[in-house]
Amino acid sequence: MKYFFPDSQDQVNPDFNFRTEEHPPTRIRQRDDRYAHEVLAVPPFNGYLVSKTIVDGTAGTMAGAKYSASQRNRLYLDGVEDFFRLGSSVQPLEVMGDCGAFSYATMDEPPYAPTDVIDFYEGCGFDYGISVDHIIFQYAPGVAATDEEAAEWARRQKMTIDLAADFSAECRARKVEFTPLAVAQGWSPASYADAVDQLQRMGYDRIALGGMVPLKTNEILACLRAVDDKRDKRRTQLHLLGISRCDSIPTFKSLGVTSFDSTSAFRQAFKDERDNYYTPERTYVAVRVPQVDGNAKLKTAILSGRIEQDIAIKLERDCLKLLREYDAGATPLRPVLDALRAYEDLLGAKSKIDSYEETLEARPWRDCGCGICGRIGIDIVLFRGSERNKRRGFHNLHVFSERLDRELKKERSNA
Repeated sequence: MKYFFPDSQDQVNPDFNFRTEEHPPTRIRQRDDRYAHEVLAVPPFNGYLVSKTIVDGTAGTMAGAKYSASQRNRLYLDGVEDFFRLGSSVQPLEVMGDCGAFSYATMDEPPYAPTDVIDFYEGCGFDYGISVDHIIFQYAPGVAATDEEAAEWARRQKMTIDLAADFSAECRARKVEFTPLAVAQGWSPASYADAVDQLQRMGYDRIALGGMVPLKTNEILACLRAVDDKRDKRRTQLHLLGISRCDSIPTFKSLGVTSFDSTSAFRQAFKDERDNYYTPERTYVAVRVPQVDGNAKLKTAILSGRIEQDIAIKLERDCLKLLREYDAGATPLRPVLDALRAYEDLLGAKSKIDSYEETLEARPWRDCGCGICGRIGIDIVLFRGSERNKRRGFHNLHVFSERLDRELKKERSNA
């Protein structure tokens, strides 16, 4: 089972100073900042997924692109292996490319032709390339393609299949070096199965299933079981786009899934209200210590006069000082919690003190071998700025990989 981590140019600076909150003055982001595979002890994934929209934007406007013009040019010039410094990894890593269908979902049709994405995949040296698709968000198992409300879904599905046919023909004509994947879009188990059947008949032996991110696990399984009835089990392999239900991965595998991609574990580090820090057994809440000079809501409250800046700075510094002393064993937990509560009260934030106490008492970072926790200590559980939050996200990827291995080993043992 291969796991691909979607790229959004998430990197950290190994020389960031957590006490002064400063980067070195000579820092050059592309040269000095590091990807997850460069800062973790072992890469927690098998490769990266890079979307064309992240690099080029849509409709030739760079709208929605996460790459700067210089980064885009460097990627095209150097190729994915050098751009991502894959040679620095202790394990081989691959790169899969797709079109980023979520970013143009509201358009009548995709902004790219098959030749556009093939140029992208070939020009950058991808290992795998996914055909152009048009996403279907609805899930309505009881609705047939002939029903009026499903006309748009059926149109998008047919468009995706037709684009896959053109993509396949062009790949064969060019004798591309990457492995092509088609995309099956659907709105029900039967429609997904029908799409996979048509794509197999074109000669595809690798098929990605799209549009499943909003689906519940039982709905995904219903689709996979329907697909499995049509799947050529001798050769057809499935990829799940944007899905990472760890506990269900062994079942997914038994139904032909050999790879998937997801950012969930990473994004929970700073997007979730509670499940911010992963351990093999459970998750913990990260300790929020907002930056007075870097938190937009706090700055607005100060400018409006609702909060006094001097008091906010003092409470922020008290929290950080006591947290570091606690990590060093120089102060008990109670004064730390009192300082955090005082800062919460000033901000008018909903109290998370009980959860903070649980996190700090457990000190989970001390038992972690991810390669980051051991270097930065308690800063890994502080919800505070991208340098900490992204490192916690990378840590979560490490633990997610361990959980995935555990589930797959359990499945092999049961088998």
